[in-house]
Amino acid sequence: MGVLDKFRRKKRGGRRPGNDPAADLEYLRHWVATHTGVEAFVEPKTTVTDVTVVLVAADGEWTRRRAGGDAGARRLSDRLKIPVYDVQKVGYPQRMRDYDERRRIERRRAQRRELDDR
Repeated sequence: MGVLDKFRRKKRGGRRPGNDPAADLEYLRHWVATHTGVEAFVEPKTTVTDVTVVLVAADGEWTRRRAGGDAGARRLSDRLKIPVYDVQKVGYPQRMRDYDERRRIERRRAQRRELDDR
């Protein structure tokens, strides 16, 4: 065993742990069923991640999962019966950014209350 061997990635057969397209699709189906006004936004492949899809509900709450490539992302529209957009063309919806900002404000308030309680 060489000095750097433990840092090298080992090639494994089969799928990587946590890379289950069926589980991702089931999660997305459940998420759509439990939220209203959901739209999908397809994110391109990067050097770090594969093609992903961001589901955004009417209130701005969102979730992200792998999409199974470009074709898989487009099939989501049919399977989940929701509109799908290319995030590079239309951008993220304002309601998503507003939701994130509300969450940041809530976290800061909770932290302040925690400090005040001490």
